[in-house]
Amino acid sequence: MIALKPYLLRAIYEWIVDNDLTPHLLVDANYPNVYVPQEFVEDGKIVLNLRPQAIQGLSIGNDEVLFNARFNGMPTQIATPMGSILAIYAKENGRGMVFDPEDAPPPEDVPEKKPPKKSHLRVVK
Repeated sequence: MIALKPYLLRAIYEWIVDNDLTPHLLVDANYPNVYVPQEFVEDGKIVLNLRPQAIQGLSIGNDEVLFNARFNGMPTQIATPMGSILAIYAKENGRGMVFDPEDAPPPEDVPEKKPPKKSHLRVVK
């Protein structure tokens, strides 16, 4: 059975954006395979602004959330596995959803992050 969390995350994100609010994601920065700027991590957690005007290439998949953002003017690719996501909420009113923290998988079970493969598609003229 597919996990419910990614579906709830996508739905709440859309609801927040449709209401012209600012979606924020609370992430456990110590969870394996979390790629966030460490200088913004406080107490092992980071809050990420997912406002569409502030990020590019948002992908809320079933396994992770990916997007590009700028931190202190530096472009940064962000990757957060579903297990690392603790909450999604609107900055203006705090409405959203808090998720139960998930135990990180043992180190030997954590899949190694591989760069995306090149597409097999090509342009035909």
